[in-house]
Amino acid sequence: MELQLALDLVNIPEAKQLVKEVEEHIDIVEIGTPVVINEGLRAVKEIKEAFPNLKVLADLKIMDAAGYEVMKASEAGADIITILGAAEDQSIKGAVEEAKKQGKKILVDMIAVKDIEGRAKELDEFGVDYICVHTGYDLQAVGENSFEDLRKIKNVVKNAKTAIAGGIKLETLPEVMKAQPDLVIVGGGITGKDDKKAAAAEMKKLIKQG
Repeated sequence: MELQLALDLVNIPEAKQLVKEVEEHIDIVEIGTPVVINEGLRAVKEIKEAFPNLKVLADLKIMDAAGYEVMKASEAGADIITILGAAEDQSIKGAVEEAKKQGKKILVDMIAVKDIEGRAKELDEFGVDYICVHTGYDLQAVGENSFEDLRKIKNVVKNAKTAIAGGIKLETLPEVMKAQPDLVIVGGGITGKDDKKAAAAEMKKLIKQG
């Protein structure tokens, strides 16, 4: 089980500072969609150059022109690139094909997908690397979470790894871990703490205990 730090509300210098604080306790650093929108793929490139030992995920949430966008993110140094589960089959297949060519991985974000199980089954057959259940920011605000969705995809997925994102904190981590995802994605549960290093260390310890 790996721990991914999601960076959403930072610029590049702030991102570097944050990663520096917690790098020994995380496996993957996510350049979140707001950062990509504000800073472009330069953010991916600079974080990868500054922290070559960490995997970098570019949260592009691709919806179209997938092959091209995966290629550009790969060139910037991304190890994992996200596409939306709601995208066309052809787009997802194109993303997978390009990622394989570049030696990179594809994470499918299931945000807003209605038939979680059915879609997860299809995505698994397309050869995606990760399928991520995701309670978006707007749904977290009304108390939703993804634990049940994670259990659903675990039941149907044979090859892809599973991931969970959205509002995960130290207090909710034990419940998340019961469903045994391969990847736990945490944003504010670390970045919102005064002692970010301690929060990341504690989460990593729990994850290692499995």
